[in-house]
Amino acid sequence: MEIHLTATVESLEQAKQLLEAGVDTLYFGGGTYGLRLPHNFSLEEQRQLVELAHTYGKRAVVAVNAIMHPEKMLEIKDYLDFLQEIKVDAITVGDTGVIHVLRRDGYNLPFIYDGHTMVTSARQMNFWAKRGAIGSVVAREVPYLELCEMKDKLIGFGEILVYGASCIHQSKRPLVENYLNFVETPEQDKSKESNLFLSEPRKGGTHYSIYEDEHGTHIFANNDVNLMVQLDALAAIDFHEWKLEGIYTPGETFVEIAKLFIEARDLLVSGQWTVEKGLELNEKVKVLHPEERDLDSGFFLMSPEEVK
Repeated sequence: MEIHLTATVESLEQAKQLLEAGVDTLYFGGGTYGLRLPHNFSLEEQRQLVELAHTYGKRAVVAVNAIMHPEKMLEIKDYLDFLQEIKVDAITVGDTGVIHVLRRDGYNLPFIYDGHTMVTSARQMNFWAKRGAIGSVVAREVPYLELCEMKDKLIGFGEILVYGASCIHQSKRPLVENYLNFVETPEQDKSKESNLFLSEPRKGGTHYSIYEDEHGTHIFANNDVNLMVQLDALAAIDFHEWKLEGIYTPGETFVEIAKLFIEARDLLVSGQWTVEKGLELNEKVKVLHPEERDLDSGFFLMSPEEVK
């Protein structure tokens, strides 16, 4: 059994630490064509990250998963040419226009379909697999019981978020800017670093992180995902592509949490995993996780009827 761990990257130094710890794939990109990244890297930095990953014998996957409005489509070929030149191992793509360009112009760029919240069935994932996708990013809303139904039907792999924040809504509209203009504080920072959040009326514990960038407004689930104690269940149904998302878990903390999932991966592969060990690792994740953010298993343990 092989299990591959993909981790987001916020710096060259963090990338090196993640690779040395045992992460299989670095995931990164730039702000123009990639969505919800911990850091937007320059082209030269992206080149360096690819070279670094390959030096360690690991993979580099670049985010090209934005919705490409006409102005971006006019320039996408230059970026795809660059990514092919630096020999990235794969890209994530959600816009069908980009898939069309990849196929039309014969790019040697394997792609992972990333329609985010819309990738909810084996039929949809296989549609893109038949058109060149090597795998798909499974929507965070797909529960375990539906994953069980998917597993024997998939052509390519399905990537599962096992740790980190989940985006639940994106709008091209500048919703944060519009609100700040309405309350007459237009100068307030709207970026991820501002730590803005929404809270439901009469539900003080709700904390939906929200920020705005050139792609519009992004809103995240109330709690971050942690599937540490469910990893054996994932492995048992042959979902072996796991994602660690560090957009709200910075620096050394993210590296230390990644090490815990690497340890879990190694225990599962070697047949040494136990329920007790999973619980022990889970407690360590909870201690390291940012205090201002809560953790749960997301939709994983819900029944399909609850999700609908």
